[in-house]
Amino acid sequence: MNIALIIAGGVGARMNQDIPKQFINVYDKPVIVYTLEAFQKHPNIDAIEVVCLDGWNDILRAYSKQFGITKLENIVPGGVKGQDSIRNGLYDIVKRHSEADDIVLIHDAIRPMVSTDIISDNIRVCRMHGNAITVVPCTAAMLKTMDGIESESQIPRDNLKITQTPQSFFINDIVAAHKEALNKGITNSVASCTMYIELGRKLYMSAGSEKNLKLTTTEDIEIFKALLQSKKDSWMH
Repeated sequence: MNIALIIAGGVGARMNQDIPKQFINVYDKPVIVYTLEAFQKHPNIDAIEVVCLDGWNDILRAYSKQFGITKLENIVPGGVKGQDSIRNGLYDIVKRHSEADDIVLIHDAIRPMVSTDIISDNIRVCRMHGNAITVVPCTAAMLKTMDGIESESQIPRDNLKITQTPQSFFINDIVAAHKEALNKGITNSVASCTMYIELGRKLYMSAGSEKNLKLTTTEDIEIFKALLQSKKDSWMH
């Protein structure tokens, strides 16, 4: 099976809004619903689990019913840190899905424009190599600074990739990796891919897109709105 694990445990402090950014309405639909719909409509996604910010579970369940997210299996609470939230979701999923070929796709709730092609390539690479990290090329000049004010050095961009989500793993492998990380005191890794690097494991890359935007600031919401307007009307129904 292919199970999507949607991480929606953040409070969205940088958005400076009264509600979490994953629940902000864009064209009368919450951001997280756009994300859930992307996995709901994908033919190879069998189930969806959400790690949700405490206090928003009932609202999320209501939205799921309203917008026809029939693949939603369960909602679990988030943790103190992102790594905790992901682990909470994985530990719950593995209770129901623990076959050797079960894959989990870990995805940010605030990347609502993840495409069918991105999801498909993530699954393909994971089944081929054991994991898959969605990436895009680094096209900018990269400067290194120690104080955020000045720079005297650059990092060549040719060998750099910018990571996105989803990030996919065989469920038993990623659960074992989280247990190993806890045993080694690795508790604040910013993403599944960085945790794997800290554990000394090899990662494999799948194709992302610049449109697979992470909604972090109010400017990102404006870009998201523009991208939605540029798509066919069917995206919004």
